[in-house]
Amino acid sequence: MKQTAGLILGLLVLLLAQPVRAADRPFGQWAAVVVAGDWHAHSGGPTEAFDNARRDVSLALADLGFSPGAVRQYSVRPRRYPAVKPGKTDLRRIHAGLRELAVKNPAGCLFYVSSHGAPEGVQVDDGLLPPHLLAAMIDDACPARPSIVVVSACFSGVFVRPLQKDDRMILTAARSDRTSFGCSEDDKYPYFDDCFLSSAPTAHDFAALGRAVQACVARRERDTGAEPASEPQLWIGPGLRPLLPLYAFPPRPSPPGGR
Repeated sequence: MKQTAGLILGLLVLLLAQPVRAADRPFGQWAAVVVAGDWHAHSGGPTEAFDNARRDVSLALADLGFSPGAVRQYSVRPRRYPAVKPGKTDLRRIHAGLRELAVKNPAGCLFYVSSHGAPEGVQVDDGLLPPHLLAAMIDDACPARPSIVVVSACFSGVFVRPLQKDDRMILTAARSDRTSFGCSEDDKYPYFDDCFLSSAPTAHDFAALGRAVQACVARRERDTGAEPASEPQLWIGPGLRPLLPLYAFPPRPSPPGGR
């Protein structure tokens, strides 16, 4: 009897020690695109801030349980990043890429863009992506499934109302009438993206991450005297709200001193 009990215990230990397959994680079958929409600082000079965010948000999503193969990156200057090989930031390519990934990963979709913004939409290379068009892209590529949309740009609150759906979460870097900060030639990331990255390791789920990003941005702006406050917006559809805690992020170590 003792020998049998010991064998069963040993088998349980082996089973528990097995790594969790990506497909078994809450976001293991989600599709995600991460877009750097511009490469200019607010001064007009060059900046790596948006591409740094694109690169490191993609890495952070893998830490949060997304399958790396289901996360596709887009850059205005893709040839500068041969190691990553991002696609070219182009609305048709981004739409097609999200749709292709969503066919293979049908559980949900995430769209993240870091760029400049205007009251009419977010900068995507030489044009603007307006809220109604982004809503149509996601509706087409990701029908009848939960989706998370993150827009890091000035005036990005304009996306909240047009994108609202019962099973959708929307997180933006600013109110519809406010700018966001951190787009200079010397900034590593925009403030919002920096807060997303630094808050992710300790957040339980995307709802908690959104609230943590809001608090982090408010602190950062107070510390640097950036005003008026950008006031990042968080909206969660009533159908998704009770489910988000079930999409818990896997345990992960906090990086020393943040990213």
